[in-house]
Parts: sequence; C-alpha cells; structure tokens
Amino acid sequence: MAIPTVLDTDIGHDVDDVWALAFLLRCPELDVKLITTSTGDTVYRARLVAKILELMGCTHIPIGIGIPLDDNPHTHDAWLGDYDLDQYSGTILPDGVGAICDTIMQADDKVSLICIGPLPNIAAALARQPEITDKATFIGMHGSIRRGYLDAPKPMREFNVKMHALACRAVFEASWEKVITPLDTCGNVILDGERFAAIRQAAERNGPASAAGITMDNHLAWFEAVRAWPILKTLDPLKQSSILYDLVAVYLGFANDLLDMESLPIVITPDGKTLVDDSGEVVLCATNWRDKDAFLDLVTQRLIGEAL
Repeated sequence: MAIPTVLDTDIGHDVDDVWALAFLLRCPELDVKLITTSTGDTVYRARLVAKILELMGCTHIPIGIGIPLDDNPHTHDAWLGDYDLDQYSGTILPDGVGAICDTIMQADDKVSLICIGPLPNIAAALARQPEITDKATFIGMHGSIRRGYLDAPKPMREFNVKMHALACRAVFEASWEKVITPLDTCGNVILDGERFAAIRQAAERNGPASAAGITMDNHLAWFEAVRAWPILKTLDPLKQSSILYDLVAVYLGFANDLLDMESLPIVITPDGKTLVDDSGEVVLCATNWRDKDAFLDLVTQRLIGEAL
C-alpha cells in the first residue's frame, strides 16, 4: 500500500525542487495527499506547483500556501509565464500550516512528511498541533554531518538549516521519527552522461507535459535565469543537471536500501550548524551511498517512464 505523503517545498529558487516534485509524482510507493510551499513568495511557489500538477494530471492533490518569509528571486518565471492559481482545477488552501496539521491527523496510516526547504511551516504546525509527531515521520534534506557542499571534507552550514535555524531546531527537537539526507549524500547528486541524454530524449519524445519535459524545460530556463551564479560557470546545461539535492529526500520517503544509514544524536545550533552531540535527539542520517548508480538509474527510469 502506498505511503500517505505530504511535501513541503521552497520550489522556485533552485531547480532541484522541480526535479524532486516530478520524481515524487512518478513514485507509486508514495500517495501524495498535500503539497505546501515554504518561505519566500509562497503564492509564486504555489503557482509553480499548480502548473506542474496540472500538466502531469495530478490536480487531485491539494496545494497549501505556506508562511511567506524572506524573499529570493523568481528564477522560474520564464517557464511559469502567466499561469495563475485561478487556472488550477484542484484545491488551493490558503492556510498551508493548518492543511499540514489536518492532513496528518486525518490520515489512517503514518505519513511521510518530506521537507525540501527551510522549516517555518513545520515548526508552526508543531506549535499548533503537537500530536502530529505521533502520526508522521519527518524526512528532510537538511544539514551537513561530515562533508559539505561539493564534497568538501568538512561540514558546512547548509541552506535549509541556516535560513531559519530556530525553526529547524524545533523540528529536530520534536519527538517524532526523523530521517535526513545531509550534504554528505545529497550534495553530490548529478544526472549526466547517458542518463541525462535519456531524459533529454524522453522530453523531446513525450512533450512538455511529461515528467522529463517538465524537468528539462525548467532546467534550461532556470539556467538562463541564474547563469551568473559562480557554481554554474563550468556547467553545460545540455549535458548535465545541476546538483539535485532534493531527490534523495523523496527516495527516503519510501526506501533507504541504497544508502548507509546512521542513527546519530543531532543538535541544530542557533547559527545553523548541524552537530553530532550526545545532548541531541536521535536522527537517522544517510551518511554514505551504498549504490549511488542504482539510485541515479531509478530516478532516470521514473522520469522517462521506461526501464533502462
């Protein structure tokens, strides 16, 4: 039976959230009950989610609008165009935090709460309905245990943690089962070579409403919007993806056999560090890959809809 799932995402800045959403919608192991948008312009983010759901025939999934904190550039405007939430034939819930609470509390089975952005929505949901910890597993793309960005040999302050460190701290201190992919395992996920070529070919073959078409069109339009980012100077967008951090969190929503998992006591500091400390709550951390190639093959197969 598919696992009831809620996705909380800051989609619309880095493009990895689009890849993660398309992958999520192609995973039969997960029954997506709700998608909420986190931080920044959460209405803009909801528009992006809505257009993707519309194209992929998934308008049965409600969209919750989260807390609009901070701001960052609308890097997906070229692909989004003039798409308006009024066009979405599904349900738009203006109180995303309440929607998280209701969806989890009303679920018959334990929910995979997959979070691929900063965590103010989740901290607010915990404050409003503490009992969600009994009915959900928190699964996050958060932190840095032993390696940092670009496989740096030391931990770093990871974006999803440091942006709202106190919210993250509240989520990690809550008494639910917690599973994360830190930068150790998600900070080196790239689709290139034959896999990327297969996705490009599937996009051309299956069109812009397909999972491959949506990811590829967003990838190329996003690259044009952010090509001045220093990290992208050596990236050829016709041959490889950017770093797709969030894909690993989606995978952890239903499996972990391709990863080495460690139960570690984790503390989130006020300045956004992720520390292994005996005073912390135990978190199941994906710290190394067992078979990264098999994971990349799985993602590619799901996105193109064919066996490799």
